[in-house]
This record gives sequence, structure tokens and C-alpha cells, in this order.
Amino acid sequence: MTKINLAAAVALALAAAGPAAYAQTATTRAPTNTVSPRIQPDEMRASKMISSAVYDVQNRKIGSVQDLIVNKDGKVDAVVVDVGSFLGMGGKNVAIALSDIKTDNNRLTIDRTKEQLQQMAEYRLVDRNTGTGTSTSPAQGGRLGSGSSTTR
Repeated sequence: MTKINLAAAVALALAAAGPAAYAQTATTRAPTNTVSPRIQPDEMRASKMISSAVYDVQNRKIGSVQDLIVNKDGKVDAVVVDVGSFLGMGGKNVAIALSDIKTDNNRLTIDRTKEQLQQMAEYRLVDRNTGTGTSTSPAQGGRLGSGSSTTR
């Protein structure tokens, strides 16, 4: 009988310690990609960039930023610059890589002339409310980085 009582006591002790041991191994993980609580010196707010003048290396104004094109991962694919317009008429939009635009003393500069930009293909912003082209928005709205148009 003592062997049965001993086995029962060991089984009871293991059963009681099991959940406690499991609770000790469960840990909460901190987010892997933390965001700084303030804007960094090498960053620029999109709201400040849109409508900003763009200058060439000779300090001549060659256009202004019309929009930023963001891909599904949230990265800027292109900066749309309006070149050649006068009082908002007669110009065209061209797409420039974000890496081609330099910030210097809160000014946007590019190593191209106005004439070079005017020779580029026109970038068409068909409907500013639905995206970068003629496709329509998802019925329920997409999530950046998810690759799908459904919400989770």
C-alpha cells in the first residue's frame, strides 16, 4: 500500500507543478520593429514634402511635389513632381525615385534640369482617391504590407 500512496503523492505533485512550470516558460515578446517617438534628422514628413518646391543644382525652381506613391509594403516607390506648369496649368507630372531627391536645409534638390524632367514620360495620376492608376479601391480597404484587400 505504501508504494501506491507514494506513487499517488508523486503523481499529485507532478500534476500540481505542471501548470506552474508551463506558466514560467510562457513569455511575452517585445515588438521587433520599434518606432522612434520623434522624427529623426534623416527623416522627412510626407505632409511637408507634398507641395514643396524642387530645385536643381543651380538653385532654380524646377517643379513641386504633387504626391508620393507608396507600395503595399509602405515604402515610397516614387515621388511625383509637377514640372513646367505656370499657375497650375500647362505642366506635367513625372515620377522620380525618392533616392534621387536630396534634402538640404529643408529644401528638395535633384541633380537634373527642368528640361531633362520635361523630357521624361508623363506619370498619370488618374484618380487621387483610388490610387495611382485606373484600378478601383478594394471594397473593404486594404492593409499595407498584407498583400490582400481583406481586413483581419
